[in-house]
Amino acid sequence: MTRALLCLALVACSSPQQVTMTNDNTAPTWFRGVWKREWMREGKNPPTETRIVRDVQTPSVFGSVRIPLARPAITATSFDELDDAQLRALLEQKGFAGVATFEDRVALWEHQIDFQPPDTPDTARLTQQSPTAVLEEGLDGNFAELWWNLAPNDGRYLGVRFTRAGRVERILSVVGDHFVYARNRARDLPRAESLAALATNATRAELVELLDCEFSYGFVHGGRVPWEIRHSTLPWREGQSLVIAIDSPDATVVVNTFAPEDLRVMFSAAR
Repeated sequence: MTRALLCLALVACSSPQQVTMTNDNTAPTWFRGVWKREWMREGKNPPTETRIVRDVQTPSVFGSVRIPLARPAITATSFDELDDAQLRALLEQKGFAGVATFEDRVALWEHQIDFQPPDTPDTARLTQQSPTAVLEEGLDGNFAELWWNLAPNDGRYLGVRFTRAGRVERILSVVGDHFVYARNRARDLPRAESLAALATNATRAELVELLDCEFSYGFVHGGRVPWEIRHSTLPWREGQSLVIAIDSPDATVVVNTFAPEDLRVMFSAAR
């Protein structure tokens, strides 16, 4: 791993050292990519999909954004403009980011940032069903998910983790033209059944503190603006450009296979 001060316009900084992925615990090549969940089946229930789910998986670093289809349309531009019902609707969102390890077909996703409270280990068995489809199954058979690859695997990955005082504050995962950006909330959550359970008796200020955690998915160059956010746990961020202001050298480049010139072009557009 290499450390670099990412001012998100890498033209002003030295280019991150490229990392050759030789660790057997990295993702198989057929699982590195950008994934859309087609359906989820829990227990003996029929398959269904109730969320917009986008996952970006590099050889190690990953990010996942999961927005309920039932989330109400929101025109607010900040938490201050949301009423209490709209705030509580946001409690049902999900998102997580971190580093994944793989052994044979079994994956373990370590949630270093999570929109929901800490839960049981996130592990599953993966089966490639076609060049563009993967079936994920719980080790005890309690769930199954079908995933569809949205982009060809061209071997371009970037995973960056930002920490302060030993705590992960941000994670950026990029595969080709797609990204997931995760920003942690100010304080870690205690264990609980769900974010909604934690918020049962919360004041409005406490509710906003619980919700102030961003997971955004979008396109580096393929959107209407550079680094366009398409889906986000902060609804007003959708349609905006991702801008990351880095004021400390606490960035670790976990994986990078982009050429230096590609990085300069990518991040010069994000200034």
